[in-house]
Amino acid sequence: MSRSAAAIEARAGDGTAALVGYLPVGFPDVETSVRAARTLVDAGADVIELGLPYSDPGMDGEVIQHAVQTALDTGTRTADVLRAVEQVAETGAAVLVMTYFNPVHRYGVDRFARDLAAAGGAGLITPDLIPDEAGEWISAAEEHDLDRVFLVAPSSTDERLAMTARACRGFVYAASTMGVTGARASVDGAAQELVARTRAADDRHHVCVGLGVSTGGQAAEIAGYADGVIVGSAFVRALAGAAGDTEAGLRELHSLAAEIAAGAHSGGTEGEAR
Repeated sequence: MSRSAAAIEARAGDGTAALVGYLPVGFPDVETSVRAARTLVDAGADVIELGLPYSDPGMDGEVIQHAVQTALDTGTRTADVLRAVEQVAETGAAVLVMTYFNPVHRYGVDRFARDLAAAGGAGLITPDLIPDEAGEWISAAEEHDLDRVFLVAPSSTDERLAMTARACRGFVYAASTMGVTGARASVDGAAQELVARTRAADDRHHVCVGLGVSTGGQAAEIAGYADGVIVGSAFVRALAGAAGDTEAGLRELHSLAAEIAAGAHSGGTEGEAR
């Protein structure tokens, strides 16, 4: 079993959901982003997504766009991301890189897979890469024993859900809404239906829900029907909220992550078996 699947399975065995936490490497600087990711682990996150800064983050909302632009402006590069993976993986958490595919292609697909595996990474989440065009990446991931996480959305047909789930290893990323990332007052009601449709299409993988989660209550709601809760923008906003006070930002991040982890690990508000 892959490392991210094992982390999610451990929570499923307890009747709860895993917390998957995203932060971009290099925001507000590389050292602090590593400390922040380790803070998420300390607060209860089970799987960590480290974002590779990208100049055209089409899936991401304003909060993450601002953070990754800051990371790029201060010189964060792919080598920094790989070093961050190594330092966060030392905690024992499963660490995936979340990246648009162009930087991987430019770096060299097999070379990236080799270096990510050497750093202790568990795999990649690729929001703009569809399985139909991922043959080179799938082969490299197989060669280096890495997870490959593709996305499904409410607009995905049943055939697309089945094909995408078959191509995944680790878990399937269910985007709860058709919009971009960002905290919302409530999680889109289409998420539960999407999880059910994905499982019906192919039940071999865990299904984790992302986009719009920012509170422990929302995490508990999702934990009632999904295997994992993915949170990004809310964590970035918490880290940034201290306006230059690094220690205060890390404390705020820890407090929010602990609240959301408690919600995810509660087993859900409705106590439904998954």
